Amino acid sequence: MADQNSFVKKRKVFYVPGYDPMLPRRYRERYRSEGAAQAEISGYELAIKGRTGGRDNYGWSVNAQIDGHETETQIDFLLWSDIVENQMKTSVFASFITLLKTHWIYIGSGAVWQLFRMPNMPMIAALYPSIALILQIIIAALIVWGGAAMLGWIGALVGIALAWGFLHWIKRYDNKTYVNYLLTDYAFASYKAGEYSPDMSARMAEFSNTIHAAMTEDVDEVLIVGHSCGAHLSVTILADVLRKGMPDNAPKLAFLSLGQVTPMVSFLPNAWRLRRDLNFLSNRDDITWVDVTAPGDGACHALCDPVKVSGVAPADARWPLVISASFSQSLKPETFKKLRYQFFRMHFQYLCAFDQPKDYDYFQITAGPLTLRDRYHGRNPSPSRIEKPYAKYRSMEPSV
Repeated sequence: MADQNSFVKKRKVFYVPGYDPMLPRRYRERYRSEGAAQAEISGYELAIKGRTGGRDNYGWSVNAQIDGHETETQIDFLLWSDIVENQMKTSVFASFITLLKTHWIYIGSGAVWQLFRMPNMPMIAALYPSIALILQIIIAALIVWGGAAMLGWIGALVGIALAWGFLHWIKRYDNKTYVNYLLTDYAFASYKAGEYSPDMSARMAEFSNTIHAAMTEDVDEVLIVGHSCGAHLSVTILADVLRKGMPDNAPKLAFLSLGQVTPMVSFLPNAWRLRRDLNFLSNRDDITWVDVTAPGDGACHALCDPVKVSGVAPADARWPLVISASFSQSLKPETFKKLRYQFFRMHFQYLCAFDQPKDYDYFQITAGPLTLRDRYHGRNPSPSRIEKPYAKYRSMEPSV
């Protein structure tokens, strides 16, 4: 536990979202509503105030009264939804080409076999878009075949038109099926077999500069929160921040990764930069890194140590501290039963209130009086964590 002089009075949080085309306003409103619910359940106070701004200045402020301490927090949303939205603007034909290219990368490299060997592999999220697209192709083919069987070549032409319309109709409702969304997510992860795309690299450089500048501000803690694929993006962003050097009397620097899917990238042959950054962060004594997942989240690599399973952990690795959010225990049985098969909602549960929270409380971590290091000081990692090095590719330098 922290002593009286080490409580956080001011904090700066940088939130790195996952592959999500939605605007950050939704995240602010989730923080507002879920924070109010958690405050009522846990007996503390949160006051949230929005902040308008463009891509470089969107966020909100939080004033918290917890355990007799007042903490002011500024949360900055590091926006890259415009990149996601541009990538998702694809035709029906392009979606099937993307399916083939993505499968070629994962299957051809052998990474898929290493991923499927791992316990707690997010099987539904991994297989669903492929199965759904293949079914769409089969249905479209049956429509064409049926038209040809009934009316010959004229029926075949009509069938082609109807099949094309069917595929467009399905794609239009992707906000309910998530097929194209997940497919482009995997295409993003597998860009050039594990590299960062040029536009994403440029945006990440902007983020690292912004965070590095915050290390000179009058705050007690700078906390980076990365959710889903935003977790492995944050690994590289944070590594770049540290390589720039820290100013004297810098605030405490911490990293909270939530619902991470790091092996989906780090297992690919050209993901040398991510593997190098995982290795770089794993034995630092000037950061705190806590990785939170849950077996109830079917879209993450639950309880997987992203450094060790990627085969790049040094002998003196100390990070991340891998713990479970324990959805089945921290939610009431009726709540867990209600949400259990809402896969995308469960993937965002880390950012939401818990009926009966254990030692993971997103709002106390991001707005409370303890630093991430003090909050989890002495905390043992999950005994069910996965540490076996499954990755085939472990190089941390670009191939010649």
